[in-house]
Amino acid sequence: MNARLALLGTVTPGATESEVFRLALGHAVGELGALGGTVHLRGPMSALRLVSSAGLPAALTRSWEIVDQEGPLAPARALQQGKGVWVPLPQNPSEGTPWPGTGLAALPVFSGRRGIGALTVLAGEQGEPTPRHWDFLRDLVAWTEDRLAQAPPPSRPPHTEPNRARLRHALKEVRVGSWDWGIRSGELVWDEAALELYGTRPADFSGRVEDWMRIVHPDDLAPTLAAVDRAITGHGVFEAEYRVRRPDGTWSWTRARGRATYDERGEPLRMIGVGWESNESRTARDALSRALRHMSDGFLAVDDEWRITFANLEAERFLGFSEEELFGRLLWDLPATRQVPGLKESCLKAGAGEKSTGFDVYIADCRRRLHVRLVPGPDGRTLYFQDVTEKRRLAQERQAAERAAAERAVRIAELTTELAKATTSRDVVEAVARRVLPPFAASGLMVQVSEGDRLHHVGAVGYPRDFVALLDSRRRSATGDPAWDTIASGLPLFLSSAREYATRYPELADFPALGEKKSWAFLPLTASGHTFGVCVVSFDRPRLLDDEERALLTTITALVAQSLERARLYDAEHTRSRELQRSLLPQALPDLPACTAAARYLPAGQGADVGGDWYDIIPLSGGQVALVVGDVMGHGLPEAATMGRLRTAVHTLADLELAPDEILGHLNDIVGGMSEASYATCLYALYDPTTRVCSIARAGHPPPALVRPDGTVHFPAPDADPPLGAAKPPFETTELEVPEGSLLVLYTDGLVESATREIDEGMAELARLLGAAHADGTAVDLERLCDTLTAGLLPADQQAADDAAFLVARLHALPADRMAAWALPDDPRAASLARRHVREQLAAWGLDDLSPTTELLVSELVGNVVRHARGPVRLRLLHTTELVCEVYDGSQTMPRIRHAADTDEGGRGLQLVSALSTRWGARYTPTGKCIWTEQSLRAPAEPADLLFLNPADFDEDWEALL
Repeated sequence: MNARLALLGTVTPGATESEVFRLALGHAVGELGALGGTVHLRGPMSALRLVSSAGLPAALTRSWEIVDQEGPLAPARALQQGKGVWVPLPQNPSEGTPWPGTGLAALPVFSGRRGIGALTVLAGEQGEPTPRHWDFLRDLVAWTEDRLAQAPPPSRPPHTEPNRARLRHALKEVRVGSWDWGIRSGELVWDEAALELYGTRPADFSGRVEDWMRIVHPDDLAPTLAAVDRAITGHGVFEAEYRVRRPDGTWSWTRARGRATYDERGEPLRMIGVGWESNESRTARDALSRALRHMSDGFLAVDDEWRITFANLEAERFLGFSEEELFGRLLWDLPATRQVPGLKESCLKAGAGEKSTGFDVYIADCRRRLHVRLVPGPDGRTLYFQDVTEKRRLAQERQAAERAAAERAVRIAELTTELAKATTSRDVVEAVARRVLPPFAASGLMVQVSEGDRLHHVGAVGYPRDFVALLDSRRRSATGDPAWDTIASGLPLFLSSAREYATRYPELADFPALGEKKSWAFLPLTASGHTFGVCVVSFDRPRLLDDEERALLTTITALVAQSLERARLYDAEHTRSRELQRSLLPQALPDLPACTAAARYLPAGQGADVGGDWYDIIPLSGGQVALVVGDVMGHGLPEAATMGRLRTAVHTLADLELAPDEILGHLNDIVGGMSEASYATCLYALYDPTTRVCSIARAGHPPPALVRPDGTVHFPAPDADPPLGAAKPPFETTELEVPEGSLLVLYTDGLVESATREIDEGMAELARLLGAAHADGTAVDLERLCDTLTAGLLPADQQAADDAAFLVARLHALPADRMAAWALPDDPRAASLARRHVREQLAAWGLDDLSPTTELLVSELVGNVVRHARGPVRLRLLHTTELVCEVYDGSQTMPRIRHAADTDEGGRGLQLVSALSTRWGARYTPTGKCIWTEQSLRAPAEPADLLFLNPADFDEDWEALL
C-alpha cells in the first residue's frame, strides 16, 4: 500500500469536512509533486463552490470560487463525465490571470450515487499523471468520500428549548430577514434585514444564489445543501443552522427556516423563508426580547390561519387586549382591525403572494396613518405596524417643497434662456415678469435705473399707472428711500409688511396703499461692479421670504442686471440708428399741384435692427413730379447709410431731368460699385400733369397700385428688372395714362410680404383694402387711408420681421385752360412773335403784372434759340402755382451760364434769365431740348436799371441791345 494512503488510514473517523479536505489536498499535491489543488462542492442550481484549496494564492483561485458545473472547467468536466479528466492549460491565455503548470487533473467526489463535488490538482512540469498516480488519486478520493460520510454535523450553539418555542423566542428577540429563492432560475431576493444578517452590502448583492454560497462556511455548506434537497424532495420544512462569513472575516451562526412552493405538476418553483442570528448569549436574547416587547412599533405574529401567537406592548395598546387575551384569537375578529378599512383585504392579498409586502392603512376616526409590513414564514406570518402619520405629512411637505423647487428651477432655466434672447429693456422686463413672479407668488414688478440724482422708469407690471408715473424721474429723497438705499448699499432690502415699510420710511408711508402692495424685495441691479438700478419684486400680501428664496432672488437679479445692461446699450444704439434713419427720410412731403401725398415708414418689430426702406417726392420742371420708393436689402447702420446715399443720388439724377430708365441705370452703377453684398430695389415713377402720363421703371421692386376714379385697382404687369447691383441696363419703362384724381400707391415688400404671407396674397389684400377705402370714402383723406392700410396689412399685435415704407399720391392733371403753346418761326421775327403771345396770354390769365419780366425772359430764350440752335421752335406757358415758361428747339446742346468779362460783347443773357426767374434750367426731349423758367405769381420789384425799358417798343435782339 502507498505510504501516504496508509498514513491517512490512521485518521480517526469523525474529522470535520474541512480537515478531511485539507489532508486530502496535502497528500495529493505531495504525491504528484503538483503545484496546488482545490476541492469544490455542488451547490444549488448548476454551481460548484470552492470549499478548500492548497498551495494556490487567492488571486488565482478568486475566479474559481463559483464554477458552473455545466461549463468547460476541469471540476465541471469531472462531474459531467463521472471519472477523472486531464485538461491541459493553454500556453498563451488570451484573458485573465495565467495559471502556471501544464494542466489540471480532476476527479469527481460522490456521496452514494450522487456527485457532490470534485478534487482538482494543478500539475507542474511533469505533466499528465501517470497510471500509478491516477490510481493513487482514485484511492485518495475514495478515502475522502468515506470520511465525509463519517464527518460530524457542524457544532451549533446549545439549545435546550423545543424547536417551536425556540423559533418563537427568536422571532421575539432578533430582527428577522426574509428571503425568496427561485429554484429554477437561481434568482435570490433578500430584504434589508437579510442583507444585514448575511453581511452583504446592497452594492455587492447580485441577486443570485451564488451570493449565499460564497458566505457559507465550507464545513456547513454540504449539510445545509442536503437539508435543502430533503425539504424540496420531501415537500417538508427546510430548517438549518450554519455559519456565515461577516464583512470583518469572522463567522457568525445563523438559523433559517423555509418552505418550497410547487407548480401543478409538483415541480418545485420557489423556496421562501426567514433567517435570524442564533449565536447570542441568553442575556443578549433576553435583552433583545425586552427591546422587541417594548419597541415603539407594533409587532404581531400569526399562524397560517391568521391566529395571533405573539403581540408586543404597542400591538396590545392598538388592539385593546393583553398578549394573553390575544393569543389564539383570529386577527379579523378584533374590533380594532375591523375599524381599519381595507386591512383584511390588503393582508390576505399580501399573504397569498408569499412575499414580504408593505402597505399603508388610514384610520379615519383618529386620523392616523399606519404602515403595515407583512413577512411570510414557514409557520405563519409576522406583521409590523408603525404610526407614520407625521412621517407621511413631512414627506408630503417635503415632496411639495421639492416640486416647488423643481418648478422654480425650471422657471429660472427658462428665465435664463429668455434673458439670453432678450434684446431690449422691454424684453428683459417682460421675461422677468413671466418667469419670476409666478414661482414666488409675486404680484408686481418694477425696474428703475439711476441717472444722476433721479430714478427713471424702465418697466413695470402689476402697478397702477398713476403710481408708476409718480415714481418716474423722482429725485433722491433726503429722508430716505428704499430704492435709493438699495442702490447706494448694493445690498438687497426685504420689507415683509406695510407696517415695516412705514416704520422704516415714514415720509413714504402712503406708498404701499398707492401701489396696492403689502411686501417688497428691493434688489440691486449690479453689473461690472457698478450698481445702476433697482428691481422691485412685490406681493399683495405680507410675505416673509426665507433664506433660500432671498438667495434665489438675489441670484436671479444678477442675471437680470447683466441682461438689462446689455439691453440698455442696445436700446441706446437702436435709438441712434432710428434717429439716423428718420433723418435720412423726408421730413415733410412737398405740396405740389400735380399731386397730394401721404406716406408712412414702419420699422420692423421689437429687437430688429434698422432697415433701408425709403420714399421720396421730387418736384421737377414743367409741373412734373417724380415719385420714388426703394429698399436696401438687409438691416443695420450700413444699410441705412446706403439708403441715404441712394436717396441723395436719386435727387441729383432727377434734377438732371433724366428719364426713369436712365436714372435706374446710374443707380445700378452706384450700388454695383459699393460692395458685392450690396443690393437694393427701386421704383421710379415720373408723372407729367400736362399729358397725364406716368412713366414707371423698376428694379426688382413690386409694381405700384393704381386706383382709378371708379375704384378699380390695377397693378401694371411688366416684368421687373433685377435689383440694383445685379441688373444689366437698359431698364424697361412702362407708360400709363392716369385719369384725373387717380391714386398711385408705391410700397416696399415689407408691407405685403411676411413669413406667413406670400407677396401675391399681400398684394391682393392691398387691392381689397384700397377698393374698400374708395367705396366707403376713406380714400378721400390720404392720412386716414395710410392708417387703414397700416392696420390691415401690419397689425400692431403682430411683430413684423421687416420694415416697410409706402407712399400714397393723388395725381392731378393741369387743366387745358392753364396751358398755352405756340409754334415759332426759325428766324429773328420769332422773339417779337413770342412777346406778343405772352402779353396776350398773361392778360387772359389776369397776370399782367408779370408781363414785362416774362417778355424779357422769352425774348432772351427765343433769341438764343434763333442764334445758337435750330428749329423747330416752340413756346409753352403753364399757369400752376407758378408761371412756367418753356422754349423748345431741335438742338441737343445745353446752355451753360458763364461769367462775362467787362470787354465781352455777349455772354450775359443767361445771367439775366437767372436774375429775373425764381429758377431756370434745361432738359432733353425726344427731339431736342427744352429751356424753362419759373416765376412766382406775385410780381417782383423790377431792377432799377430796367424800369425805363418797354419791351413792346423793341423787336430787336435783346442781347445785342444789352
